[in-house]
Amino acid sequence: MAGIITLQFNNPIQVSVQTGDIVYYTNDIMGTEVVKIGPVTAIDKSNNTITAIIQNSTVRPVSTSFILFTKDNKANTSGILGYFAEVELRNNSNNYAELFSVGSEIFESSK
Repeated sequence: MAGIITLQFNNPIQVSVQTGDIVYYTNDIMGTEVVKIGPVTAIDKSNNTITAIIQNSTVRPVSTSFILFTKDNKANTSGILGYFAEVELRNNSNNYAELFSVGSEIFESSK
């Protein structure tokens, strides 16, 4: 059986969080034990709250838990569209920096 959980944050919610994302939490520093809460059902950025579905058997996070979000990789893919791409790399630092390597992956999606 599932219930509803509302997570209140002290800081603004990350802008990429969307309804349908999956919420997880961990209580240890190394993140070795990650617990799935469930899918996000509502986001209230004015109150810094997220509502999600949680199974009744799932242990609830505490106020010091680290909250994580994941997206469905089938629905949230992105890439460059078209026949060419232009990239500009900038170093905004006043310190010397050297670029070691730049790479890309391309494939022909259709003919």
